[in-house]
Amino acid sequence: ELAADESVILTWWQLRDKIQDEGFWKGLPARGLSVLLRRSYRKAARHCPDFDRTVGERLGELSALERENCPSIDRTFARLLQAAAPSTGDPLRDRPLEELLYHLGRWIYLIDAQDDLEEDAQAARYNPVAARFGPQGDREALERTLNHSLNRMYSAAQLLSFGSRWPVIENILYLGLPLVQRAVFEGSWKQIQKQTIWRQNQ
Repeated sequence: ELAADESVILTWWQLRDKIQDEGFWKGLPARGLSVLLRRSYRKAARHCPDFDRTVGERLGELSALERENCPSIDRTFARLLQAAAPSTGDPLRDRPLEELLYHLGRWIYLIDAQDDLEEDAQAARYNPVAARFGPQGDREALERTLNHSLNRMYSAAQLLSFGSRWPVIENILYLGLPLVQRAVFEGSWKQIQKQTIWRQNQ
């Protein structure tokens, strides 16, 4: 239930961000979706007011950093996802989960930036990888920092107990994320996303 509420909140704020960035006409689809989501968002925000407030604040900070063409690659989105970790009051459980989500957010932010590097250059949009390493990026340096975040996630996950969910989480961390990373650097990730996998009912 917490994950569902937080997903709704993240989706709502993402739509609001699109509306602000894309203007009236291009932002119409996001505007329409936000209207449909409004009721669910309000309900989720009542359940998770602190997370809702944090997401709004972090996205505001991110917009400011983008306007400044900030070269930092350790900012807002990582802390935004870190805030999704529910607090139990047990530092032996809370701290590793916050660490895992922080580096997952960091990894997502950077791999998305690498995937969009060429498109952002053509559209003259802010890109944290370009701001840090130049318009062509730096594959070796970026892979090194992405692998650092993967290793921090692995270490944090080993300190947590996920019960029956562990095989799924293990698959995502040790197989899924590295495979996505490789596909992005090879330039095949966008094509993979467009593919449709058909399942034939037996």
